[in-house]
Amino acid sequence: MSSGHAPLVVSVPDEEYAAQLADLDGVDTLVWDMREPHPRVAELDLVVRPYLHPVDLAARLQGADSLKVVQIQSAGYEDVLPQVPAGVTLCNAAGVHDASTAELAVGLAIAALRGIPEFVRHQDEHVWQDWSYRRSLADSRVVLLGYGQIGRAIASRLRPFEVSLTAVASRPRPGDDLVDWVHGIEELPDLVGQADVLIIIVPLTPTTRGLVNADLLARMPDGALVVNVARGGIVDTDALVAACETGRLQAALDVTDPEPLPADHPLWATPGVLITPHVGGATRAMRPRSIALVRHQIEALRDGRPLANVVS
Repeated sequence: MSSGHAPLVVSVPDEEYAAQLADLDGVDTLVWDMREPHPRVAELDLVVRPYLHPVDLAARLQGADSLKVVQIQSAGYEDVLPQVPAGVTLCNAAGVHDASTAELAVGLAIAALRGIPEFVRHQDEHVWQDWSYRRSLADSRVVLLGYGQIGRAIASRLRPFEVSLTAVASRPRPGDDLVDWVHGIEELPDLVGQADVLIIIVPLTPTTRGLVNADLLARMPDGALVVNVARGGIVDTDALVAACETGRLQAALDVTDPEPLPADHPLWATPGVLITPHVGGATRAMRPRSIALVRHQIEALRDGRPLANVVS
């Protein structure tokens, strides 16, 4: 940027971001966690929304007349989109959470299949549990519902576990180095009939909301496992509770509907259900990837190049 141009004004959520981006020329970086209004909101060109705490963007961005870009740190954006001011570009964090979310998806599957939650409860009680044969991820028939960036990351981590893997996406297409063929969503009811494990990693859209419903769950074999690391609304929660409380199915969920899950919700006490509190991307692997994305976006906006991950 030439010296004749005003600097790009950017807000980032914390001091670590600011320190990592301090070497950027032509950029004025502010630290703003968005919990309170900022006195320089009218000057902002790009805002990085904080991760893992609620922010009313519409309220915080009132008067942000120079704003051009909102960068979020999650892949999902359906809850943020209505809050973005008209004329402002929204970019998500596709790619940032691939490794962390894929790792958790496989970890949840292994934990549920091998009975790790039960062992933890017995450890708390100082009980050496009698052993029994547990199911294994090896030799399991896995249906991967969603085959975008995170879906492929999950598939690559499943390969060493000797599974039979079937990928499903919105439409059929040729496979790649991980799967021979990607099946269309219309085939899902037939495919889950042979699934030992169903891993869900599709975005939440009007089409996918409630996709995993009572009918689909009824088609799954007895003892099958549902792993959801996408969005809670893709699964019919009442239908899942009904299928698991009889012991017919198991579930391992990083996301729920509703979310956060109320303390008195029956899902907490449903047998065979393992719950983590939407922490798929919340690892130390996220931060360097997120900072690298923000750096790219700032440089692209400053230099007049295309932004990455534009969703609106």
